[in-house]
Amino acid sequence: MALHRLARITIGVPQVEATAAYYADFGLTNLGDNRFATTDGGEQLRIVHAAHRRLEELVVGADDPDDLERIGAALLRLDVPCSRSTHSLHTVDPGTRVAVTVEVQPRVRQRVFARVPYNGPGLSERPDTRAPGVLREGPVRPRRLGHVVLGSTDQEASQRFFTDGLGFKASDLVPGAAFLRCSTDHHNVLVQRSPVPFLHHTSWQVDDVDEVGRGATHMLQGHAERHVWGLGRHHLGSNFFWYLKDPAGNFSEYFADMDCIVDDQLWTPRVWEDIRALYSWGPAVPPSFLEPEDLAALMTGAHGAS
Repeated sequence: MALHRLARITIGVPQVEATAAYYADFGLTNLGDNRFATTDGGEQLRIVHAAHRRLEELVVGADDPDDLERIGAALLRLDVPCSRSTHSLHTVDPGTRVAVTVEVQPRVRQRVFARVPYNGPGLSERPDTRAPGVLREGPVRPRRLGHVVLGSTDQEASQRFFTDGLGFKASDLVPGAAFLRCSTDHHNVLVQRSPVPFLHHTSWQVDDVDEVGRGATHMLQGHAERHVWGLGRHHLGSNFFWYLKDPAGNFSEYFADMDCIVDDQLWTPRVWEDIRALYSWGPAVPPSFLEPEDLAALMTGAHGAS
């Protein structure tokens, strides 16, 4: 795949200072000027002012300028405008209204996480010692940005934009939504049918399920209003999850153990129509996760701005 990662995003919010403080607390490294980095991915988040919360820009990494040429030609066939420079291509998804930049940049090699020993029935991998997960005391630091989920007023057009235009691959489908990848992750972008374009959530990789739990526990200390949904495990993607909410209303997810698709020939996308499409186990999904509480306000704001 010529594309290789979801490189960085820009989120627009009305309350920049409070939202920036939230993501610093979430474990991202503050670079100044409301820019944030992960430990492996470098700078991956910028927060800017906007009248209502939204994803302003999404940047995708590509291998070389020839990839940009192919993407430009594909977007032309879809009648989607784009502009080119030597090392980047700029366009806008018509369904989500998100500005997308495809940028030539080197691939990121992540530090290998040492395998954690687990005890189980008939197997003692960790005799006479406590589990590493209960001994960790340092703050949880997300390794990299994993994916974003976007509401689209024309889901089919958004899906074509990302697949036929940019070159994403479909991993799994559900009625009205598509799990799409630009890396070996099961999904880097999910576009779902919505009455208004909006950012549903961003998702950030941590080492394992202990880091998911430790990160969320830290975020909830003194801030019960941040809790959305978790701990649980998704079926599509297989990842452990815990969702929290920033001051602007965007959901942010700690995730670990995502399905990895290395050989496209060995993965068969499926269409899912039962509850397993959402999760395999965990607390019951809250209504506010399926339909964010500010959705009506976002619709009013979007209509007022048009």
